[in-house]
Amino acid sequence: MATLQDITVSAFINILIAFAFLLAFALLRIQPINDRVYFSKWYITGSRTSPRRSGNFVGKFVNLNLRTYLTFLNWMPQAMRISEAEIIDHAGLDSAAFLRIYVLGLKIFVPITVIALLVLLPVNLSNGMLSFLKRDLVTSDIDKLSISNVRPKSLRFFVHIGLEYLFTIWTCFMLYKEYDYIASMRLKFLASQSRRAEQFTVVVQNVPRPPGKSISDAVDQFFRTNHPDHYLCHQAVYNANKFAKLSKKRDRLQNWLDYYQLKFERNPNKRPTTKKGFWGLWGERVDSIEHYKQQIKDLEKTMALERQTIIKDPKSVLPVAFVSFDSRWGAAVCAQTQQSRNPTKWLTCWAPEPRDVYWKNLSIPFISLTIRRLVISLLVFALVFFYMIPIAFVQSLANLDGLVRVAPFLRPVIETEFVKSFLQGYLPGLALKIFLLVLPAILMFMSKMEGYISLSMLERRTAAKYYFFMLVNVFLGSIVTGTAFEQLHAFLHQAPTQYGSHLEACNTWF
Repeated sequence: MATLQDITVSAFINILIAFAFLLAFALLRIQPINDRVYFSKWYITGSRTSPRRSGNFVGKFVNLNLRTYLTFLNWMPQAMRISEAEIIDHAGLDSAAFLRIYVLGLKIFVPITVIALLVLLPVNLSNGMLSFLKRDLVTSDIDKLSISNVRPKSLRFFVHIGLEYLFTIWTCFMLYKEYDYIASMRLKFLASQSRRAEQFTVVVQNVPRPPGKSISDAVDQFFRTNHPDHYLCHQAVYNANKFAKLSKKRDRLQNWLDYYQLKFERNPNKRPTTKKGFWGLWGERVDSIEHYKQQIKDLEKTMALERQTIIKDPKSVLPVAFVSFDSRWGAAVCAQTQQSRNPTKWLTCWAPEPRDVYWKNLSIPFISLTIRRLVISLLVFALVFFYMIPIAFVQSLANLDGLVRVAPFLRPVIETEFVKSFLQGYLPGLALKIFLLVLPAILMFMSKMEGYISLSMLERRTAAKYYFFMLVNVFLGSIVTGTAFEQLHAFLHQAPTQYGSHLEACNTWF
């Protein structure tokens, strides 16, 4: 059972780690070697120059100005005073909306916390229910602050019920106000932006291949017939996996060329060189800039030949196309209506931004998509509930007192008070975070298998799965499994109807 000492140790360790990271950030950002990392946008706009161009050799890497170490936290008041318009201009609308989440959290939870401390704690603390159940339950002093300390059929439960309604109404009201504000912010931002191609474009999937015609001709004829007033043009999608690999290789070579050119600009007296062998470890030493220029030139010739091969091969055209219209109205009508009698053909939806397209999923057939999403739904269900096993083990660490009663061989582990406090107060949360560290990658892989065509949709689906997982496992799973370990001895000697009365005893850890 987590005690006040356990929670204090956990809070102390977390605060100490948070302060260490804050201190590390504040010190690293003032070092010249990290200047381009922390002020990259200022370099792009030309409003900042590198401090490494002046000073001695050590000063190019380490900040030798002692006065800056005394004022290294001056950025915090300036960051608090920055306006929302400046945030949007500097970091974008998404960053401003993300910061609004923290503001919303303060608006919701600060009043709730104050009312809970002033009203609920005295109500729970003064009833003394747990003092009569010490022989039957494993409890601690901190449980006296919870609803489990209220006697059955007490009028004090009406205080809890009333505050539940009050807290719910307050939360819904603040959410409504915040959503209204975010929606107006988004509309203003979109109105201030120039028109973009994806606002007039839809994606058409599962295009049937007619005999004697190409996919491109079929798309053009279909939309000239069914959308003659607003159809503008289309772009077929090609299977260009080999070309994409060459393009990525060219980008890597271009990055190396840019690196050596910047290096030469900083020191014009010395031309950078590299070895032509594996990873530059051996081989003939050549001029780096000329070497990468020649490699890029040769690769671009290969890419041009590959491009012509793809365009001339009719089999490389996928049953997918991007169709553009001359008005947003035409694009909206096409994106939101069924285009064919067969609901599995000519599927349309809004086109994502070019940088947001997940190209690998564009040509998946409709039947395959349905099967994939059914299978992934079953796998997510299995993952959520089978993950309960490590969650149950982690939660058992938070209840060592109750576990020792049914497993006395664990007693030597918790003989030291500090070790006991660490195991109960901090280790369960740390172990749970380690378990959850690999979870987003697994859920993202599952979302990709479902066949969504945009990266933003993949992230939304992954977030939805992650929320469902957290709700079932971390919240419900932690409470239920924690109660099972906590009250295992009591379950063996009491009626099953007593199970629900022990749930509150586990909430201190959560």
